[in-house]
Amino acid sequence: MTTSDLAVACRDVRKHFGGGEARVEALRGVDFSARFGELSFLVGPSGCGKTTLISIVAGLLDRTAGELAVLGSRMDDLSDTERVLFRRRNVGFVFQQYNLLPAFTAAENVAVPLLAAGVGRKEAVARGEELLARLGLGRRTKALPSTLSGGQQQRVALARALVHEPRLVVCDEPTAALDHASGEAVMELLARNAVQPDRAVIVVTHDSRVFRYAHSIARMDDGRIVEVTRPNGSSDPRGLQPVQEAVA
Repeated sequence: MTTSDLAVACRDVRKHFGGGEARVEALRGVDFSARFGELSFLVGPSGCGKTTLISIVAGLLDRTAGELAVLGSRMDDLSDTERVLFRRRNVGFVFQQYNLLPAFTAAENVAVPLLAAGVGRKEAVARGEELLARLGLGRRTKALPSTLSGGQQQRVALARALVHEPRLVVCDEPTAALDHASGEAVMELLARNAVQPDRAVIVVTHDSRVFRYAHSIARMDDGRIVEVTRPNGSSDPRGLQPVQEAVA
C-alpha cells in the first residue's frame, strides 16, 4: 500500500467508560485500518467494542488514548469546531436505532445532511426522494417514521447517511431489520458507494449472509482486533497500520 490507500488508521486506540470499580475498558489497544475503494467489515461477539470503535472513527465519541487518522487528517490536529465540520462534510453514519426525526417525513429525514450543508429545502427534499426511490421507498417519501416498518426506517437511515455523498460511510448493523431481498439491495448500494478511489465504507454486522461483499473482515474480541482476513484468504493477526501512513 501507499500512503494514499488508507481512509482510516487507528493505532493503539483505547476507550474506557466510568472510573474506579465501575470502570469499563471498551477498547484495549485497537490497531485497525480501512482502505479507500473498499468495504471493510467489523465482526465479533456483542459487547466486544465494535460500535465503540466505529463511533470513535466517525467522530461521535472521543477516545481515551491512541492515534487516529481519518481521510488524511489527524483528528488531534483539528479543533472541536473543525471536527464537527469535518464530520458533517465527510462522514455518513447509519445508527442501529435509526435516530429518525419523528416530525419529519422520510424524505425530509434524508434531506437533513443537505440542509445542514446549506442546500435549499426543495432541492434537498427532491434528492432525498430520489434516493429513497432507489431503495424501494418511492411511495413512502412523505410518510412519517412512526408509520414505517423497522426495515423501512433502516432504509431511510441509510439514505440519510449517503445523500450528501460522504467520503466515509460507517454503518452499525445496516441489514439487521431487513429481509433477504432488502438486505441485498442495501449492501449493493453500499458496495457501489465503497468502490470508488476516494471513498470507503465500514460496516459492523452479525449477518453472515452479506460477508461476501467485504473486501476485508476484521474480527474483534474483548476490545481488540484479533484478525483481519482478506478475500484472497491471507490474514494479518492484528491488522496493524501505522497512523502516520494515513496522513497526507
